Amino acid sequence: MACDGGGVKEQEGPSAASPAPSPAAVARARARAARPPRPRSRKGLGVRNQLKPCRILAALQRANARVREAGEATLVAALAAAQKESERENEVVPDVCGGWKSEDGSLNCGYSSIRGRRATMEDFYDIKSSRIDDKQIKFFGVFDGHGGTRAAGYLKQHLFENLLKHPGFIGDTKSAMSESYKKTDADFLDAEGNIQVGSTASTAVLIDNHLYVANVGDSRAVMSKAGKAIALSDDHKPNRSDEQKRIEDAGGVVVWSGTWRVGGILAMSRAFGNRLLKQFVVADPEIQDLEIDGDVEFLILASDGLWDVVPNEHAVAFVKDEDSPEAAARKLTEIAFRRGSTDNITCIVVEFCHDKMIDGSLPSTNQS
Repeated sequence: MACDGGGVKEQEGPSAASPAPSPAAVARARARAARPPRPRSRKGLGVRNQLKPCRILAALQRANARVREAGEATLVAALAAAQKESERENEVVPDVCGGWKSEDGSLNCGYSSIRGRRATMEDFYDIKSSRIDDKQIKFFGVFDGHGGTRAAGYLKQHLFENLLKHPGFIGDTKSAMSESYKKTDADFLDAEGNIQVGSTASTAVLIDNHLYVANVGDSRAVMSKAGKAIALSDDHKPNRSDEQKRIEDAGGVVVWSGTWRVGGILAMSRAFGNRLLKQFVVADPEIQDLEIDGDVEFLILASDGLWDVVPNEHAVAFVKDEDSPEAAARKLTEIAFRRGSTDNITCIVVEFCHDKMIDGSLPSTNQS
């Protein structure tokens, strides 16, 4: 193939030759060839917006700053978490503890109550003494609230007061306790609008040398007799066979939701309050009674913040190693905390001093 000065191509093969261009067309082609090349458009060069690279750079700088800030925040959070974990190992347990002795010396009592790892404190306790005619009477109680403090606080104020007022308290103590507990529950429900607030009650009433232990909920009473741990209450858990049957017979259900719960809500089968579940979650106490003889050494009442991590036998052994009930009560709450209890922890330790169990004046103090 050859080209002439006009740049017109000749076709190969048998095709007819193209007609020759006119002189005017040739002149225009030569003029175009002689012109200098035009600059390409900015669009073609990719620089339509000359500020764009600067903006991109600024955006990248801001993004890098945010990444650095996020990294620093993550590092700070990690350091804080490590510091918190370190502090937790050496954490000082905040608590309320103390002791009480009867004036006749027959009882020596210690108590300890700590918030533990919970954000709020819902445990209450009560220690009272009184006299009816010639009878010496002592009251001990641990109240573990849930859904707020009002139920446990109400029991502290009114439960033993209602029991003392019952006309059959001395003559038929067990019946008086059962009726007084139900009355206190009904009175609380009349006064309380919150349908889920409630409380346990692990209580002991000592009339002279006769002990009555009443329980509602999953707080517990344990006695040391001749060196052995003896439970004086059975936790009211929804999956306890007799409790589950009672609930289901009343039309309720027991379901697993992290633990066994009544209606999938409450992790105990009996309690004061709890209007929402009252048809199934009753406040009828289970009561045991016994004479205090020389083999009975001491009694422990505690919320489940203790019993969840400390078995009955361990608790008795720890108390025996201490010099006083006050030291023993404090030791129990500290051990429960160190063992990882996530609940409030409250306990009362009552020591029976048999060589001093004689008639005598009673103190008028009211520890709480």
